[in-house]
Amino acid sequence: MNANTATKAYAKIEVESGVHAADPHKLITMLYQGALLAIANAKNGILRKDIPAKGAAISKAILIINEGLKACLDKNAGGELAHNLDALYDYMCSRLLIANMNNDTDALDEVTRLLNELKGAWDSIRQIAVAPAPQAAAPIKQAALVYGRM
Repeated sequence: MNANTATKAYAKIEVESGVHAADPHKLITMLYQGALLAIANAKNGILRKDIPAKGAAISKAILIINEGLKACLDKNAGGELAHNLDALYDYMCSRLLIANMNNDTDALDEVTRLLNELKGAWDSIRQIAVAPAPQAAAPIKQAALVYGRM
């Protein structure tokens, strides 16, 4: 086993261990991080003119958004917020497809910005949940309902 194979194996085990040990909130954070990393790799692929790497990275980002973030939405319990996130995730995936077809780094940057905003909001929920003020209880409960299928 060469060093590169060993590194990949270790990284896979580390990610799998993190997933098994993570609570639902952390899992959503990990999905955001994974999508952001995939988009950064896609942008690097475009800049290096490495079309296969770009395509693989964009495919991974779309997979994370569709089969991770979007699939976890509970549109019944999450109400309007869950429906809005569903539509936003569809928009992001369409922008990623355009980025792939046109080597459009601006589209990648747009999706990165949107994901970072959502991730920041999601991360702030964790901070509020640790020491919630009485007026913060309703938004925390609503956010927990949005990703109810975990």
